Amino acid sequence: MSTTMLRPPRNRADPRAVRWWTVQWLILMVPVAGAAPAAYWFLTERGLWLGAGAAVFAVACLVLALVAPRAAYRVERWEVTDEAVYTRKGWLTHTWRVAPMSRIQRVDTARGPVQRLFGLADVTVTTASSAGAIKIEALDHEVAAELAERLTALTQATPGDAT
Repeated sequence: MSTTMLRPPRNRADPRAVRWWTVQWLILMVPVAGAAPAAYWFLTERGLWLGAGAAVFAVACLVLALVAPRAAYRVERWEVTDEAVYTRKGWLTHTWRVAPMSRIQRVDTARGPVQRLFGLADVTVTTASSAGAIKIEALDHEVAAELAERLTALTQATPGDAT
């Protein structure tokens, strides 16, 4: 029987993930940031305090779009050992996920169109857990493919029925 100390996983997402996540945040936040000043302009009698509030909100949205991906890159980690898959995510609340190899049922990779532009892919590890799959995001697409192969081999070599 081996004992494993819980420690932060060693690996980060690919550094290109910051740019990809920034694009995702900007796609979301630019319309939101633009809606506040537009609503102020078209729907109010243009009180100065309301305009200042709309401007501050718009700037805050854009700052969030630039800061959030960098913060995520600093805190999100993953690791695969011979015994388990580990992930840690979250800024304020750290969420740790550990999936023993014997519980893995399926390993998938995915590359969306924007991810392909950045050369990135995600690996999703589906387990026999009600908590859902474990997702390792924003890996170099070749690293993701190698990881999926390694996980598949480790899972097949691990005794257990994944239930």
